[in-house]
Amino acid sequence: MKKIIVTGSNGQLGRAINTLYGDSTEYELINTDFGVSGITDLDITDIDSVMEFASGIRPFAIINCAAHTNVDACETQIDAAYKINAVGARNMAIAAAQTGAKLVHISTDYVFSGDATRPYTEYDAPAPKAMYGITKLAGEDYIRQFADRFFIIRTAWLYGDGKNFVRTMLRLARDHDSISVVDDQIGSPTSADELAKAIMSLIPTDNYGLFHGTCEGECSWADFTKEIFRLSGIHTTVDPVTSARYKEMNPASADRPHYSVLENYMLKLTGGYAFASWEKAIAEYLSNNTISI
Repeated sequence: MKKIIVTGSNGQLGRAINTLYGDSTEYELINTDFGVSGITDLDITDIDSVMEFASGIRPFAIINCAAHTNVDACETQIDAAYKINAVGARNMAIAAAQTGAKLVHISTDYVFSGDATRPYTEYDAPAPKAMYGITKLAGEDYIRQFADRFFIIRTAWLYGDGKNFVRTMLRLARDHDSISVVDDQIGSPTSADELAKAIMSLIPTDNYGLFHGTCEGECSWADFTKEIFRLSGIHTTVDPVTSARYKEMNPASADRPHYSVLENYMLKLTGGYAFASWEKAIAEYLSNNTISI
Protein backbone atom coordinates (compact mmCIF):
# COMPACT_ATOMS: atom_id res chain seq x y z
CA MET A 1 0.00 0.00 0.00
CA LYS A 2 1.09 3.57 -0.63
CA LYS A 3 1.90 5.34 2.60
CA ILE A 4 0.73 8.88 3.37
CA ILE A 5 2.10 10.79 6.35
CA VAL A 6 -0.51 13.08 7.91
CA THR A 7 0.78 15.78 10.25
CA GLY A 8 -1.63 17.42 12.67
CA SER A 9 -3.78 14.32 12.29
CA ASN A 10 -5.81 15.05 15.43
CA GLY A 11 -7.12 18.34 14.04
CA GLN A 12 -10.36 18.84 12.18
CA LEU A 13 -8.90 18.27 8.72
CA GLY A 14 -6.72 15.39 9.88
CA ARG A 15 -9.76 13.62 11.29
CA ALA A 16 -11.73 14.21 8.08
CA ILE A 17 -8.86 12.77 6.03
CA ASN A 18 -8.77 9.69 8.26
CA THR A 19 -12.49 9.16 7.84
CA LEU A 20 -12.25 9.50 4.07
CA TYR A 21 -9.32 7.10 3.72
CA GLY A 22 -10.63 4.72 6.37
CA ASP A 23 -11.65 1.96 3.95
CA SER A 24 -8.88 2.51 1.39
CA THR A 25 -7.10 -0.56 0.05
CA GLU A 26 -4.60 1.59 -1.86
CA TYR A 27 -3.35 4.02 0.81
CA GLU A 28 -2.15 3.60 4.38
CA LEU A 29 -2.21 6.68 6.59
CA ILE A 30 0.69 7.25 8.98
CA ASN A 31 -0.81 9.66 11.51
CA THR A 32 1.39 12.07 13.44
CA ASP A 33 0.80 14.96 15.80
CA PHE A 34 2.70 16.60 18.64
CA GLY A 35 1.87 15.83 22.24
CA VAL A 36 -1.35 13.95 21.44
CA SER A 37 -1.91 10.71 23.31
CA GLY A 38 -2.09 7.63 21.11
CA ILE A 39 -0.69 9.33 18.01
CA THR A 40 2.92 9.15 16.82
CA ASP A 41 4.81 12.19 18.09
CA LEU A 42 6.38 14.33 15.38
CA ASP A 43 7.71 17.82 15.99
CA ILE A 44 7.60 19.35 12.53
CA THR A 45 9.81 22.23 13.69
CA ASP A 46 12.74 19.82 14.27
CA ILE A 47 14.38 19.10 10.90
CA ASP A 48 16.37 16.11 12.19
CA SER A 49 13.26 14.44 13.62
CA VAL A 50 11.30 15.11 10.44
CA MET A 51 14.04 13.71 8.18
CA GLU A 52 14.56 10.60 10.31
CA PHE A 53 10.84 9.88 10.41
CA ALA A 54 10.20 10.49 6.71
CA SER A 55 13.28 8.49 5.66
CA GLY A 56 12.02 5.54 7.66
CA ILE A 57 8.55 5.68 6.11
CA ARG A 58 9.46 6.57 2.50
CA PRO A 59 5.94 7.94 1.93
CA PHE A 60 4.11 8.29 -1.35
CA ALA A 61 2.73 11.59 -0.06
CA ILE A 62 2.76 13.91 2.94
CA ILE A 63 -0.31 15.92 3.96
CA ASN A 64 0.76 18.78 6.21
CA CYS A 65 -2.24 19.79 8.31
CA ALA A 66 -0.13 20.94 11.26
CA ALA A 67 -0.28 24.68 11.95
CA HIS A 68 -0.45 27.36 14.61
CA THR A 69 -4.02 28.41 13.80
CA ASN A 70 -4.89 30.56 16.83
CA VAL A 71 -5.04 33.90 15.04
CA ASP A 72 -5.02 36.02 18.20
CA ALA A 73 -2.22 34.04 19.86
CA CYS A 74 -0.03 34.36 16.77
CA GLU A 75 0.14 38.11 17.40
CA THR A 76 2.04 37.54 20.65
CA GLN A 77 3.50 34.06 20.09
CA ILE A 78 5.44 35.22 17.06
CA ASP A 79 8.38 32.85 17.38
CA ALA A 80 6.07 29.86 17.77
CA ALA A 81 3.99 30.99 14.77
CA TYR A 82 7.08 31.23 12.55
CA LYS A 83 8.47 27.92 13.82
CA ILE A 84 5.28 25.97 13.12
CA ASN A 85 3.80 27.77 10.12
CA ALA A 86 7.02 28.64 8.28
CA VAL A 87 9.93 26.49 9.49
CA GLY A 88 7.65 23.47 9.92
CA ALA A 89 6.43 23.85 6.34
CA ARG A 90 10.05 24.16 5.16
CA ASN A 91 10.98 20.95 6.97
CA MET A 92 8.11 19.00 5.43
CA ALA A 93 9.06 20.32 1.98
CA ILE A 94 12.68 19.21 2.40
CA ALA A 95 11.57 15.80 3.65
CA ALA A 96 9.17 15.39 0.73
CA ALA A 97 11.84 16.32 -1.80
CA GLN A 98 14.46 13.98 -0.35
CA THR A 99 12.09 11.01 -0.08
CA GLY A 100 10.41 11.59 -3.46
CA ALA A 101 7.01 12.20 -1.86
CA LYS A 102 4.24 14.44 -3.05
CA LEU A 103 3.40 17.21 -0.58
CA VAL A 104 -0.01 18.64 0.24
CA HIS A 105 0.27 21.82 2.31
CA ILE A 106 -2.71 23.65 3.79
CA SER A 107 -2.67 27.45 3.78
CA THR A 108 -5.22 30.18 4.43
CA ASP A 109 -7.24 33.15 3.18
CA TYR A 110 -5.30 35.25 5.71
CA VAL A 111 -2.45 35.56 3.20
CA PHE A 112 -4.59 38.30 1.63
CA SER A 113 -5.31 41.76 3.03
CA GLY A 114 -9.06 41.18 3.01
CA ASP A 115 -9.77 44.50 1.32
CA ALA A 116 -11.01 43.07 -1.98
CA THR A 117 -14.35 43.72 -3.64
CA ARG A 118 -14.38 40.39 -5.53
CA PRO A 119 -13.21 36.85 -4.72
CA TYR A 120 -9.45 36.33 -4.68
CA THR A 121 -7.95 33.94 -7.24
CA GLU A 122 -4.60 32.20 -7.11
CA TYR A 123 -3.24 34.94 -9.39
CA ASP A 124 -3.88 37.77 -6.93
CA ALA A 125 -0.91 39.06 -4.94
CA PRO A 126 -0.90 38.18 -1.22
CA ALA A 127 -0.64 41.00 1.33
CA PRO A 128 -1.25 39.59 4.81
CA LYS A 129 -1.94 41.88 7.76
CA ALA A 130 -2.16 39.50 10.73
CA MET A 131 0.85 37.52 11.94
CA TYR A 132 -1.02 34.30 11.25
CA GLY A 133 -1.26 35.18 7.55
CA ILE A 134 2.32 36.48 7.45
CA THR A 135 3.73 33.23 8.83
CA LYS A 136 1.51 31.05 6.66
CA LEU A 137 2.65 32.94 3.55
CA ALA A 138 6.26 32.36 4.61
CA GLY A 139 5.41 28.67 4.76
CA GLU A 140 4.03 28.80 1.21
CA ASP A 141 7.26 30.40 0.02
CA TYR A 142 9.31 27.64 1.62
CA ILE A 143 7.17 24.98 -0.08
CA ARG A 144 7.87 26.53 -3.48
CA GLN A 145 11.56 26.82 -2.67
CA PHE A 146 12.24 23.30 -1.40
CA ALA A 147 9.51 20.91 -2.62
CA ASP A 148 9.55 19.29 -6.05
CA ARG A 149 5.96 18.10 -6.36
CA PHE A 150 3.46 19.99 -4.25
CA PHE A 151 -0.14 21.08 -3.85
CA ILE A 152 -0.61 24.24 -1.77
CA ILE A 153 -4.30 24.57 -0.88
CA ARG A 154 -5.62 27.76 0.69
CA THR A 155 -8.83 27.31 2.61
CA ALA A 156 -10.98 29.40 4.96
CA TRP A 157 -13.50 29.31 7.81
CA LEU A 158 -12.90 25.59 8.32
CA TYR A 159 -15.12 23.45 10.53
CA GLY A 160 -15.23 19.71 11.20
CA ASP A 161 -14.77 17.28 14.06
CA GLY A 162 -13.24 19.45 16.76
CA LYS A 163 -13.37 22.92 18.26
CA ASN A 164 -14.82 25.33 15.71
CA PHE A 165 -17.16 28.25 15.12
CA VAL A 166 -20.22 26.05 14.59
CA ARG A 167 -19.86 24.33 17.95
CA THR A 168 -19.12 27.63 19.68
CA MET A 169 -22.34 29.18 18.34
CA LEU A 170 -24.39 26.15 19.36
CA ARG A 171 -22.88 26.25 22.84
CA LEU A 172 -23.59 29.97 23.24
CA ALA A 173 -27.15 29.49 22.02
CA ARG A 174 -27.73 26.98 24.79
CA ASP A 175 -27.22 29.65 27.46
CA HIS A 176 -28.26 32.91 25.74
CA ASP A 177 -31.43 34.32 24.22
CA SER A 178 -29.35 36.47 21.87
CA ILE A 179 -25.71 36.57 20.80
CA SER A 180 -23.66 39.22 18.99
CA VAL A 181 -21.94 38.09 15.78
CA VAL A 182 -19.84 40.10 13.32
CA ASP A 183 -21.67 40.91 10.09
CA ASP A 184 -19.06 42.89 8.11
CA GLN A 185 -16.54 40.08 7.60
CA ILE A 186 -17.35 38.07 4.48
CA GLY A 187 -15.96 34.65 3.63
CA SER A 188 -16.79 31.07 2.65
CA PRO A 189 -17.48 28.59 5.47
CA THR A 190 -15.75 25.35 4.47
CA SER A 191 -16.40 21.81 5.61
CA ALA A 192 -13.31 19.76 6.47
CA ASP A 193 -15.02 16.85 4.72
CA GLU A 194 -15.18 18.82 1.47
CA LEU A 195 -11.54 19.87 1.77
CA ALA A 196 -10.51 16.26 2.44
CA LYS A 197 -12.28 15.17 -0.75
CA ALA A 198 -10.42 17.82 -2.73
CA ILE A 199 -7.10 16.61 -1.29
CA MET A 200 -7.96 13.00 -2.09
CA SER A 201 -8.78 13.98 -5.68
CA LEU A 202 -5.45 15.81 -6.17
CA ILE A 203 -2.99 13.34 -4.62
CA PRO A 204 -3.07 10.73 -7.43
CA THR A 205 -2.55 13.42 -10.09
CA ASP A 206 0.30 15.53 -11.45
CA ASN A 207 -1.88 18.63 -11.20
CA TYR A 208 0.66 20.43 -8.99
CA GLY A 209 0.68 24.03 -7.86
CA LEU A 210 -1.34 26.53 -5.87
CA PHE A 211 -5.08 26.05 -5.34
CA HIS A 212 -7.90 27.72 -3.48
CA GLY A 213 -10.17 25.21 -1.79
CA THR A 214 -13.33 26.51 -0.12
CA CYS A 215 -17.02 25.77 -0.30
CA GLU A 216 -18.84 27.79 -2.94
CA GLY A 217 -20.66 31.01 -2.12
CA GLU A 218 -20.13 33.66 0.54
CA CYS A 219 -21.72 35.03 3.68
CA SER A 220 -20.97 36.95 6.86
CA TRP A 221 -20.35 35.29 10.22
CA ALA A 222 -23.78 36.54 11.29
CA ASP A 223 -25.45 35.02 8.24
CA PHE A 224 -23.59 31.75 8.85
CA THR A 225 -24.80 31.71 12.43
CA LYS A 226 -28.40 32.32 11.41
CA GLU A 227 -28.23 29.36 9.03
CA ILE A 228 -26.71 27.13 11.72
CA PHE A 229 -29.54 28.05 14.08
CA ARG A 230 -32.22 27.64 11.40
CA LEU A 231 -31.01 24.17 10.50
CA SER A 232 -30.73 23.23 14.17
CA GLY A 233 -34.18 24.51 15.10
CA ILE A 234 -32.70 27.07 17.50
CA HIS A 235 -34.53 30.34 18.15
CA THR A 236 -31.69 32.34 19.71
CA THR A 237 -31.54 35.82 18.18
CA VAL A 238 -28.42 36.79 16.22
CA ASP A 239 -27.47 40.41 16.89
CA PRO A 240 -25.23 41.66 14.01
CA VAL A 241 -22.29 43.84 15.09
CA THR A 242 -19.42 45.52 13.25
CA SER A 243 -15.81 44.41 13.49
CA ALA A 244 -15.04 47.68 15.23
CA ARG A 245 -17.64 46.96 17.88
CA TYR A 246 -16.33 43.42 18.34
CA LYS A 247 -12.83 44.84 18.75
CA GLU A 248 -14.10 47.13 21.50
CA MET A 249 -15.54 44.11 23.30
CA ASN A 250 -12.41 41.99 22.66
CA PRO A 251 -9.44 44.39 22.44
CA ALA A 252 -6.85 41.60 22.34
CA SER A 253 -8.26 40.13 19.13
CA ALA A 254 -6.23 40.38 15.91
CA ASP A 255 -7.58 42.14 12.85
CA ARG A 256 -9.59 39.87 10.58
CA PRO A 257 -10.01 40.21 6.80
CA HIS A 258 -13.19 42.09 5.91
CA TYR A 259 -13.58 40.30 2.58
CA SER A 260 -11.52 37.17 2.00
CA VAL A 261 -13.68 35.06 -0.29
CA LEU A 262 -11.51 32.68 -2.31
CA GLU A 263 -12.44 31.56 -5.80
CA ASN A 264 -11.39 27.99 -6.57
CA TYR A 265 -10.12 29.23 -9.91
CA MET A 266 -7.31 26.73 -10.53
CA LEU A 267 -9.53 23.77 -9.69
CA LYS A 268 -12.04 25.08 -12.20
CA LEU A 269 -9.39 25.72 -14.87
CA THR A 270 -7.89 22.26 -14.48
CA GLY A 271 -11.07 20.24 -14.07
CA GLY A 272 -10.44 19.59 -10.39
CA TYR A 273 -12.78 18.86 -7.50
CA ALA A 274 -15.98 20.91 -7.39
CA PHE A 275 -16.77 21.96 -3.82
CA ALA A 276 -20.33 21.94 -2.52
CA SER A 277 -21.99 25.24 -1.64
CA TRP A 278 -21.46 26.39 1.93
CA GLU A 279 -25.21 26.02 2.56
CA LYS A 280 -25.26 22.39 1.43
CA ALA A 281 -22.07 21.57 3.33
CA ILE A 282 -23.25 22.95 6.68
CA ALA A 283 -26.60 21.19 6.27
CA GLU A 284 -24.79 17.87 5.72
CA TYR A 285 -22.46 18.53 8.65
CA LEU A 286 -25.29 19.19 11.07
CA SER A 287 -27.30 16.26 9.72
CA ASN A 288 -24.48 13.73 9.85
CA ASN A 289 -22.86 14.68 13.15
CA THR A 290 -23.94 14.58 16.74
CA ILE A 291 -22.51 17.93 17.81
CA SER A 292 -20.99 17.86 21.27
CA ILE A 293 -21.00 21.36 22.80
